[in-house]
Amino acid sequence: MVLQLFRKTPLAWRQLMKEKTRLAIAVAGITFADMLIFIQMGFESALFDAAIQPHRNLRADLVLTNPQFQTLFSVKSFSRERLYQALSYDGVESVNSVYIATGQWRNPATRMDRAILVWGVDPVEPGLTFPELSTKKDFLKPLNQVLYDEAGRPEYGEVGKIFRETGSFATELNSKAVNVKGLFSNGASFAADGNVIASHSTFLQIFTERKADQIEVGLITLKPGADIEQVKAQLKAGLNPDPNQIAVDVDTPEGFAQRERNYWATGTGIGFIFGLGVGVGFIVGIVIVYQILYSDVSDHLPEYATLKAMGYTDGYLLGVLLQEAIFLAVLGYLPAFFLSFGLYQLTYTATMLPIFMKVDRAINVFILTVIMCSVSGAIAMRKLRAADPADIF
Repeated sequence: MVLQLFRKTPLAWRQLMKEKTRLAIAVAGITFADMLIFIQMGFESALFDAAIQPHRNLRADLVLTNPQFQTLFSVKSFSRERLYQALSYDGVESVNSVYIATGQWRNPATRMDRAILVWGVDPVEPGLTFPELSTKKDFLKPLNQVLYDEAGRPEYGEVGKIFRETGSFATELNSKAVNVKGLFSNGASFAADGNVIASHSTFLQIFTERKADQIEVGLITLKPGADIEQVKAQLKAGLNPDPNQIAVDVDTPEGFAQRERNYWATGTGIGFIFGLGVGVGFIVGIVIVYQILYSDVSDHLPEYATLKAMGYTDGYLLGVLLQEAIFLAVLGYLPAFFLSFGLYQLTYTATMLPIFMKVDRAINVFILTVIMCSVSGAIAMRKLRAADPADIF
């Protein structure tokens, strides 16, 4: 039916092509609005993906954390004894622990310190799924040796380049001498611009005020065939029997990641800011398309009045106007879609954030564009209704 409608009424396309300058301005305006939406959605998605990427690299079926945990930027610790208690439950095969803290990394070239997220792991069973860690975990066994996140910000120094050339990189972390013995890739996030992995012993050497029995994340591995949700419910109930005792939270790694994401989306103004940017782009597009369609209707008002005198209904003319709106939506969306690829790549190079085009985002922006242009067409229809056949006589 839609195809028949487009074959039957080439009027919309002909009117658009008649005023090529106006068409170019309209397409440019829609492209700008779509690019604004793409950029806002891309930044939001990239920042959230970067924030939860470390959580998704935890090697565990269930995760124990302090219930006051909100973000890795200000992580709360709890007693490792609570983690060992989980071993007494059916379905639990093994447990592991991870220390997390923010340290000060010194760039040897500039002598400037910069905050970096430090992960303390068991060098025998690290508890993290980074591919590089599985082959280099033995390097962490000696004290003061670390693995460095080469996807971090360049302000930390040319760590990756120097390490590949010399096989080592010496610097200071919290004013303690450390030596980089390997590289891995995670990337910058809200919590920190880079990451370092160290053994439990090295972590406690770097953060001398920390107590060995206070951990940030407990990792629980279940036996094959164990029901995750059932064990999770048992641990939640069994590990928190006393209201006077410090509670622990039990969740899956993905649930743990979503807590971090929700913090940045709803606990800060970031989600509102990006949502506002999308809304502004949408409104800008509506205004631009409305101005173009309104001008087109005004210029051809006598022709529309003639069509109404010939028997064409308002519904038919509205269809023509909506077709123009859809043509404009497609013509404006395509250049915005391809230009956004370049902007995403430029942003990734400058910030090291994982910003890429996603299928669902491309579809959502296209739907928003069609709605944007359709709403503009519907508003401009008010002018079209004023086309009185009597005005041409």
